[in-house]
Amino acid sequence: MSFSPKEILDFVEENDVKFIRLTFCDMFGNLKNIAIMPDELPKAFQYGVSFDASCLTKEYSDLLLVPDISTLSVLPWRPKSGRVVRFFCSIKNIDGSDYVGDMRSALQKEITGLYSKGYSCELGTKCEFYLFDLDENGDPTKIPHDQGSYLDVAPLDKCENTRREICLSLEEMGLSPKSSCHKHGPGQNEIDFKANEPVTAADNMVHYKTVVKSIAAQNGLFASFMPKPLENDHGSALAISISVKKNGSNIFGADESTMSIEGKWFISGILARIKEITAFLNCTTNSYKRFGKGYAPKFINWSFENRAQLIRIPHSIGCSPRIEIRSADACCNPYITFKLLLAAGFEGIVAENSELYEKCRKTDSDTSTFEPLPENLEEAVTIAKNSDFVKNALTKETKTYLFDKLDEQLSQYNSADDKTIFEESYYFKTI
Repeated sequence: MSFSPKEILDFVEENDVKFIRLTFCDMFGNLKNIAIMPDELPKAFQYGVSFDASCLTKEYSDLLLVPDISTLSVLPWRPKSGRVVRFFCSIKNIDGSDYVGDMRSALQKEITGLYSKGYSCELGTKCEFYLFDLDENGDPTKIPHDQGSYLDVAPLDKCENTRREICLSLEEMGLSPKSSCHKHGPGQNEIDFKANEPVTAADNMVHYKTVVKSIAAQNGLFASFMPKPLENDHGSALAISISVKKNGSNIFGADESTMSIEGKWFISGILARIKEITAFLNCTTNSYKRFGKGYAPKFINWSFENRAQLIRIPHSIGCSPRIEIRSADACCNPYITFKLLLAAGFEGIVAENSELYEKCRKTDSDTSTFEPLPENLEEAVTIAKNSDFVKNALTKETKTYLFDKLDEQLSQYNSADDKTIFEESYYFKTI
C-alpha cells in the first residue's frame, strides 16, 4: 500500500498504537527488531533510528533503520488496547548512504535492473514446519502434536485449529496466505502464499516464521522450521515458485509446447549455478539430511509435474505459468536466496544456452546421468567460496560475514562428539 508519513502518524494516533517495531533481518534471515514509541516515529521517518549493528557485521558499530512506509502492518495477536505495529526497514550508514550488507535493498536493486530490461517477476513460497508438544515445564519436546499424514482431517489432524489461527493472522496482516494443509510427517504442516513481487514475497516469508511461532506458543505448542527435526520422518522444505514475464508475456509454460526459449534459458541458468548457491539456500548441517529422503530432491534435474525433482513445472490453471525450486529450506535468508536464483536465471537468458534444460530433464527412473546436489554443508561452502558467480552476485562484506559464520558452524559441528545433540541444541529451538 502507498501511505504518506502524515497518514501513518494519524493511523498510529487514531488506533491507540503504543509500540512500533522496526524490523530487519540478519544475514541468515532471522528477524530482528527495535521497538520505538509513537513520539519517535516522525524522527524515524526523517532520519532513521540508530542501532548497534554487531548482529550484521564486524565492520560497523552503528547503522540506521529507516522504515519502509508501505510495509505497515498491525500485529493481530497483540492486545487491541496499546496496539503494536511493524515496519520492514532499509538499513543505512550513519551518513544516510545505503549499507552494502542490506540484502533487502540489494534484492530491490536486482528487480529494478530486470524491470529496466522489460522483465517482471513474482515469487511465491510454500513453507513446511512441525508442531511439537511441550513438556510439563513448557519446554519443547520432539513429540509431534499428532500422528496425522498427508491431507488428513480432524481428528487425525490435531494441528487444524492452530493452522487456521495462523492463516487468519497472516490474512489480517496482509501477508496473503493461499492454502494450508497437513503434510506427510506427524505434526507437519504447510502454508502456501500467493505470488508477490520478490521483495514483498521475502518480507512475507520472514514474518511468516514469527507468526507461526507466536500462534503456536499461544496454543501451548512449539513450532520448528528445522529442515530435518525427526530422523525417520519427512523433512521440511521451502518451495519457491517463480513466474517471469517479458513485456507482459509469460516466459514459462505448463508443457513443452508452451515453454518459450527464454524460459528454457532461465531454467538452464538456475541448473548451472545451483551447486554454487546451495550453501545459501541450505545453510545448516541439518539441511543436507533432507536431500534424497521422501520427496526432497537429490539431483540437479527438472520435470513437468514430478514432485521429487529439483525444479518442478506444475500445471498453471488460473495462474501465471511458473517453475518451482524445491531444494531450499526455511533456514535461508529469503532476500539472498531470491536474489541469487533470479541472478542465475537471468544469467541463463543472457547466455542464450538451453543445453542444461535439455540435458537435465527427468523422464524416467534413471538418475545416473544427473549431477547430485552437494552432500553436506562443508562441500556446499567450498563450492560457493570458489564461485565467480557468487563473488559477483554478493558484496564482499556479505560474503565475508556469511562464510565466517558458516565456517564457525562447521568447526563446532565437526568437533562435536555427538552430531545429533549438536544439531538439536544449535537448530531445533532456534529455527
